[in-house]
Amino acid sequence: MTPREFLDILHVAERLKDTPRHCTTTKRRTESVAEHSWRVSLMALLLKGEFPEADMDKVVKMCLVHDLGECFTGDIPTFIKTDADRDVEDSLLGRWVHSLPPEVAGELDALFREMDAQETLEAKIYKSLDKLEALIQHNESPLDTWAGNEYALNKVYAFDTVSFSAWLTALRKEILADTLEKITASTVQR
Repeated sequence: MTPREFLDILHVAERLKDTPRHCTTTKRRTESVAEHSWRVSLMALLLKGEFPEADMDKVVKMCLVHDLGECFTGDIPTFIKTDADRDVEDSLLGRWVHSLPPEVAGELDALFREMDAQETLEAKIYKSLDKLEALIQHNESPLDTWAGNEYALNKVYAFDTVSFSAWLTALRKEILADTLEKITASTVQR
């Protein structure tokens, strides 16, 4: 890869810094996709000891790149995103990945295929962390920034995704406890 090719990749990825997500931060600032990807990656790094049988370096890579398709389409909340939206994002991402230098294109293509298949332990961990980070961020954001459907969704979302892991299931239960506490505290304050 040449220095120019390297810079071109970074210039595309930089779009995620300005791509807003549906959620806000604790201080009500709209979160960017890049911030979400960073924290999902940090979660994977911190969990190396919990999953000694997994290639957590690969999980970190998956977490770093998982939302690159949103460079082209923006972020569409999971409860709005359609199969057609996913197809467009996958197509644009695939076209871009295959335009990259062969060594980069090959690695990214392999990662995205593994992530999509959801058959390996690493892919399942990445997907779980992606969903759990969104729930954690919602619990950190002011309740009045939630969409109406999120009060119910945040109580059930991702339990199926984490069911392969006792540790991630326990984490999901802790996140649910935080969700319920947040909703209850808001109701009491009214």
